[in-house]
Amino acid sequence: MFNVEMYKGSREENYNLVKKQLHAFIHDENNQIANLSNASALLNQFLDRINWVGFYLMDSNQQLVLGPFQGLPACIRIPLGKGVCGTSALKKETVLVADVNQFPGHIACDAASQSEIVIPLLKDGQLLGVLDIDSPEKNRFDALDQQKLEEFVAILVEHL
Repeated sequence: MFNVEMYKGSREENYNLVKKQLHAFIHDENNQIANLSNASALLNQFLDRINWVGFYLMDSNQQLVLGPFQGLPACIRIPLGKGVCGTSALKKETVLVADVNQFPGHIACDAASQSEIVIPLLKDGQLLGVLDIDSPEKNRFDALDQQKLEEFVAILVEHL
């Protein structure tokens, strides 16, 4: 699922390499915006067949607000429980959607998106926001993507 020109290993090896790269970028940095910006750029660089990757962050009004991202302009605010991002945030669990057109209440910020994975950013049980990744292909994400992206988020959250 990674850019094959850059990575020749297995998908799992490639994910592990990206996690190491994330750690190298953020190990001495605690600025949230800087770390989220580099994380979204890193995933955008190395994941293939995606059209949007970024973060929505909890604000004081208990809504998700657009944070650092790579891709087309996106929805700015998402209420908890609405769409894939809001559902992931409310449940505090990863939501993997093979076909967004079949997801009740899906928010279509980009009509090209066909599948999506959203991973909550949890620190000490508190919801900080979510990582949202969209693809123009149905069934783009699988259990390995979920596992490795959850590991990626765990590394990132240590520095937020």
